Amino acid sequence: MLTRIAQLVTAAPKRVLAVVFLVLVGAGIYGASASQYLLSGGYEDPHSEAATAAQVVDETFDRGGLQIVFKLDAPPGTDMATDPVGMRTGREIIAELEANPNVQRPILSVWQQPALASSLLSEDRTSALIVATLSGGDNDAPRHAEELEGQIVGERNGITIRAGGQALVFQQVNEQTSRDLAIAEGIAIPISFLVLIVVFGGVVAAALPIAVGVFAIVVTFAVLRLIGSVTDVSIFALNLTTAMGLALAIDYTLLLVTRYREELASGRERRQAILVMMNTAGRTVAFSAVTVALSLSALAIFPMYFLRSFAYAGLGVVIVAVLAALVVTPALLMVLGPRIDALDVRRAIRRVRGRPEPASLPIEESGWYRFVQWVLRHAAPVGAGVIIVLLVLGAPFLSIRFGFPDDRVLPSSASAHEVQQEIRDGFTDDLSGTLTGVVVGPADPAARAEYAAALSRVDGVTSVSGASGTFVDGAARGPADPAGTHTAGDGTVTGLLSISTEVEPLSDAGSDQLDTLRAVPTPPGLAASFTGLAALNADTVDSIYAHLPWVLAVIAIATFILLFLFTGSVVLPLKALVLNVLSLSATFGAMVWFFQEGHLGGLGTTATGYLVATMPVLMFCIAFGLSMDYEVFLLGRVREEWLASDRSRAANDHAVAVGLARTGRVVTAAALLMSIVFAGIAASQVSFMRMFGVGLTLAVLMDATVIRMLLVPAFMRLAGRANWWAPAPLRALHDRIGLSEEGDHGLPAGTGTTGTAATGTTATGTTATTTKTEKQESSEHDVETPDAVPPRLG
Repeated sequence: MLTRIAQLVTAAPKRVLAVVFLVLVGAGIYGASASQYLLSGGYEDPHSEAATAAQVVDETFDRGGLQIVFKLDAPPGTDMATDPVGMRTGREIIAELEANPNVQRPILSVWQQPALASSLLSEDRTSALIVATLSGGDNDAPRHAEELEGQIVGERNGITIRAGGQALVFQQVNEQTSRDLAIAEGIAIPISFLVLIVVFGGVVAAALPIAVGVFAIVVTFAVLRLIGSVTDVSIFALNLTTAMGLALAIDYTLLLVTRYREELASGRERRQAILVMMNTAGRTVAFSAVTVALSLSALAIFPMYFLRSFAYAGLGVVIVAVLAALVVTPALLMVLGPRIDALDVRRAIRRVRGRPEPASLPIEESGWYRFVQWVLRHAAPVGAGVIIVLLVLGAPFLSIRFGFPDDRVLPSSASAHEVQQEIRDGFTDDLSGTLTGVVVGPADPAARAEYAAALSRVDGVTSVSGASGTFVDGAARGPADPAGTHTAGDGTVTGLLSISTEVEPLSDAGSDQLDTLRAVPTPPGLAASFTGLAALNADTVDSIYAHLPWVLAVIAIATFILLFLFTGSVVLPLKALVLNVLSLSATFGAMVWFFQEGHLGGLGTTATGYLVATMPVLMFCIAFGLSMDYEVFLLGRVREEWLASDRSRAANDHAVAVGLARTGRVVTAAALLMSIVFAGIAASQVSFMRMFGVGLTLAVLMDATVIRMLLVPAFMRLAGRANWWAPAPLRALHDRIGLSEEGDHGLPAGTGTTGTAATGTTATGTTATTTKTEKQESSEHDVETPDAVPPRLG
């Protein structure tokens, strides 16, 4: 297939590029408005008790939408409950809210519900809250909140009015994400371009991966708009699209162009070099893309659309990136020809300094080869030392805690964060922690009153209000809510109970209180369910834990099968799984240390004592897929050398050394470039996106250096020929359906040796005249030569 693609592209490269340009323009126009089709929520499991109860509240009572809170601050010494100016200002705002069709009932204020004074009036009585909920769900409620903020916030009659609440948090997160996305692109693209100039040497060559990356991003934006028009997709998928599109395009293009240059250096003419490139590096790229795509697609198992969105975005961007790399790259190489090395900066510098062109050294004389040989000679101590370091770094991971995102994901300067923090500090109760009970069953006022009274006796509950009245510590203390009940056609009555609490909803105490409320026995014939922030948090975490084993199993099984088909070994896939988990545990240990426990100032974020539940799972799937990306790059080249060897122990070591030497520069450069892309996301002002960027930056750098350059060669040295072992039945299966080397990399008959006879090299660039015995003796000599310190990398 790759041969046919290469032949078609190289036969008419200008036509291919013309079609690509038209696709780019069309996708750019269509995908420019993608953010308008994406949502900011999606963290909860829609099938959980809390989400189901919330749906009943919304559809039956037109309540329970996203909350908006207006905080009215009067001068010191003012009692907002009785001050005439404060009362008049508050009632003006309430009238404006009641006139708005997007505001649900009831609207809570101390002037209308004096029994809720502990929740609606600050401890010094100078601040009062007006609390309402907005219809429209995750899609429209944030927009409604922004409109109300513009209409009401400001200063009236000497009273300062500010807004907060979950609806406004979502709106400000959306706005901040859009700004952060522009900043991330502004950081990643120029810096990546400069690094690519250093890697490739030439400006034209450096522009090629950027061009492929921009194409991948633009087309995937169009794909997200299409998906967002038919199902719920998180707006944060745009960040993944930008980062992954650019990073994968750079990775794939870098590998392809590096192999293309190797083939040109070995004496092949341009078209033949492209064909070999496609059937070696191109095959590795395609296989790598499948591995990454499968890791990301496992996110579709989760029921919350926040995580599913990244499966959609991940699959889309991987498919587009690999197609762009395998189509656009050979077309550009064919059209540019020698101009790919135009504006060679390194050559220009050498000319200015009067230095000659450096001689091309055999791979066995490179710094990478000498470094790997040092690792192979000290495999046991290197492997043991690295594992101990990774285990120490990963120790904080054992104390990881998950939670639900709230206003603290925003920077402390954001108005929604400021207002909510002032409520936490200055009010006895926090209405954001209010729970809603949905009680369904026969109309039995006495039984329902008894149940509400029992709930009000739970520790930390300040009051329970419903159609039977308001209860405090088991006693009736306030009026009923006649609108909080609904009778169906069959006589079944659905009633609402508003449960106020002094407990922080996302804390351990909030979770314990929820468990206690759920454990309160319901009267015969009645069934109760609970929703609210504490309930959504608990049910989301439980849902993630319930689905996580399936996700991990799918990733592990798919990765094992794919790597087996790629290598024919059962040892190498198991090695890859173990080392990846070890590496990622160290990364998550750092995330707990920084963002959960707040060390080093939480890297500029507000530490809450937990990590946003969806982010570690997302980071694991992405980081695991990217680590497999580098694993495939490396194993592809090691396997190529192994298949050309006599399959001895020394040949295994030689294959590892040559494979790492040939891919070390590519993998290191690719990891550096990918880390730059993710570092752009780390500049985000939304805390969990900063954690996402920092975590993936650390994961990529650790995987490409500590794992690929140290642990992998150490393991493969200790395992020896067992690296390539598989049971006989599986070996036979691999011979039938696994990936295998084609004759001379799939070149058309009669073209395979053109340009190589004079140089005496094979398509891999190794010396063709070296016999297996000589190669074995050379490898054994290399491995046994003592060397006290690792050589400096070239």
